[in-house]
Amino acid sequence: MSTVTRWWWVRHAPVVGVEGRIYGSNDVECDTTDRQSFENLADRLPGDAIWLTSHLSRTHRTANAIGDAGLEFPKPIREAQLGEQDFGHWQGETWDEMRSRDEAVYDRFWQMPARNRPPGGESFADQIDRVGTIIDQYTTDHPGQDIVAVTHGGTIRAAISHALELPPETGMSFTIGTLSLTRLEHIEGGLLKGKGRSWRAVTINQPAK
Repeated sequence: MSTVTRWWWVRHAPVVGVEGRIYGSNDVECDTTDRQSFENLADRLPGDAIWLTSHLSRTHRTANAIGDAGLEFPKPIREAQLGEQDFGHWQGETWDEMRSRDEAVYDRFWQMPARNRPPGGESFADQIDRVGTIIDQYTTDHPGQDIVAVTHGGTIRAAISHALELPPETGMSFTIGTLSLTRLEHIEGGLLKGKGRSWRAVTINQPAK
């Protein structure tokens, strides 16, 4: 019988105070007042699981709000490798500010936005590699268990890309809403006899309400 390791991915609560600016891996505030969404997540998520967050406070606040909504779970492990994409010198800037900083660099980035690095930052392809490493580590170390990861939109897109072996350009096409749930399952032994191992997507971007 195949061993199934279940990953439950939750994007953090909506951010506040960053309208029109790219915040990436900056530590910004989030709004956790949507009680109904947190209660719905508390009903759906397994408490008896390994819980992870990134190092950024909006994921910690979101996990705490799920707990406050009635779900008991162990203290989450903070993993910096599950952080949002780092946009380097562009973080905190508007699109106009990014372009005015260096128009040639800005235009060159948008020729291949999934693979090019912003100045001083990382590409989405880099993020896929980073997130994939931590996914493989926990999947290997905790086979057959539930793993809940409260993280970021880019992180969840990277997780989908890694699991389904998608090119970065395809991975960027997924919409991941705040407080949405994405479930990915790793099957040791594979979906098909003799394949060895595989992943399946159970749900992607399921709204909390």
